[in-house]
Amino acid sequence: MYQVNVMAPGQDCSYPIIISPNLLSECAPCLSSLEGHTVAVIADEHTGPLYGSTVENALRTAGATPCLFEVPAGETSKSALQYDRIIDFLLESHVTRSDTVIALGGGVIGDLTGYAAATYLRGVPFIQIPTTLLSQVDSSVGGKVALNHPKGKNLLGAFLQPKQVLIDTGTLSTLDDRQIGAGLGEVIKTACISDEDFFSSFEKWQGRKAMLPHLPEIISHCCTFKAGIVRQDPLDHGLRMILNFGHTLAHALENSMGYGTLLHGEAVCIGMVYASRFGQLLGITPEGTDIRISRLLEAYDLPHEMPDNLAPEQLLQVMALDKKASGKILHLVLLDRIGNAVIHPLPFSELSTLLYRSWR
Repeated sequence: MYQVNVMAPGQDCSYPIIISPNLLSECAPCLSSLEGHTVAVIADEHTGPLYGSTVENALRTAGATPCLFEVPAGETSKSALQYDRIIDFLLESHVTRSDTVIALGGGVIGDLTGYAAATYLRGVPFIQIPTTLLSQVDSSVGGKVALNHPKGKNLLGAFLQPKQVLIDTGTLSTLDDRQIGAGLGEVIKTACISDEDFFSSFEKWQGRKAMLPHLPEIISHCCTFKAGIVRQDPLDHGLRMILNFGHTLAHALENSMGYGTLLHGEAVCIGMVYASRFGQLLGITPEGTDIRISRLLEAYDLPHEMPDNLAPEQLLQVMALDKKASGKILHLVLLDRIGNAVIHPLPFSELSTLLYRSWR
């Protein structure tokens, strides 16, 4: 078992991330503080049947009263429609501010449920139980919650730090190769911005088969790194932007192609290659970094090339709505070397030229 503690100064908040196999069936002691409370468990149509009864049983053992609600699986559920359905369910279940909401699923469920918890009655306690690799290494940690908007990804959002994050690594055995790959996109992103030795480990393993036995420590490393960033910048005013390496283009890809066509982690993979090219053109990133990242992504059967049916102009308008924008300046996250990210202000007027010059 691994435990990572997250502190969010300014939000008067600290909480544990507990990482262990079989945690769902053994988590009743972690939930003992919920005794006597109603607990709304929000899942999707995949995670509800797989894990809903196990979590409900653990809650009953802890003395709580659970109620389960399912939404359709997939990125399209991170919407105002499903948000309204969850709010209706919380009202019908008489959830109060002393009760708790649990997100049981991947990043979509975590973001959607967290946004509902942040806004329902101006905020109710929230627990994350992430069941995908992507959500375990990234989206469940740090308190960012959001909905998508037709004009862009995560444009409606809030900060709500969870009371705890319970990561059962056994849930990864139910994921298909594509979902594991989507999580690996975020893992490799963390390696790019955190530690060249960590990045080199993936080069040494040269593929998923040799890497899989190391997943618990990989998840712990990613959570520990993100916890350190959140401690320094809990509300995303500066340093925390580096966690979005590859995301400016990734979010534009997801929006332009239709949410769900590319999984988020897949889009991040392509975004990292292009962010490296941006940095090379600007003289910030060492030459050949894009090739090194592309080769690693290829070794792990991850996308690293732009889809053939896209043109630069399709992405530019969406990129202009990126959350890291300020006035007419876009704050690009670039690498000055593998293992270290920097934030580079770029006028929007230069973005088009940079994207066209990077296009391959």
